[in-house]
Amino acid sequence: MKQIMSKPTAIKSIILIVLCAILFSFSHKPGAHSFEIYLNNKLVLQDYVNDKKEAAILSLSQDADQDQLSINYSHCGQIGTARNIIIKDEQNKILKEWHFADAAAGVKNPMTCKVKDIVALSNGHNSLSLFYSSKELSKDQLLASIHLATKTARNK
Repeated sequence: MKQIMSKPTAIKSIILIVLCAILFSFSHKPGAHSFEIYLNNKLVLQDYVNDKKEAAILSLSQDADQDQLSINYSHCGQIGTARNIIIKDEQNKILKEWHFADAAAGVKNPMTCKVKDIVALSNGHNSLSLFYSSKELSKDQLLASIHLATKTARNK
């Protein structure tokens, strides 16, 4: 019988196939930018930036006087410079913008704002949107649509 492949060639082929299988087994998320949103230090939203999908909905309580929102945005594993969190209305008009200092290299420096400040902006607006901007981005990045849960009745 005629030999089709030499032993060294067959071993190299098997190694190549195994390496390809290993490399393709990792999940690839579209977009190298990612973000995390925390409500009172509890992760409520984590996503990779992708222009083709709809924004996630972030539910906030209207009567959460002490709640705090924290956002971490990563540009390919790096923290941006001249960072801003922006709330816009349904006409894409800026209602409020928070500016944040640049973080030291390698230090995770979340951007924080009070939920009651966001709730105060909702007066007369049907919907609000949460955006991020930085020197590294050419346009504001939509992170989430904000849904405000109705106030709960309080006992007197």
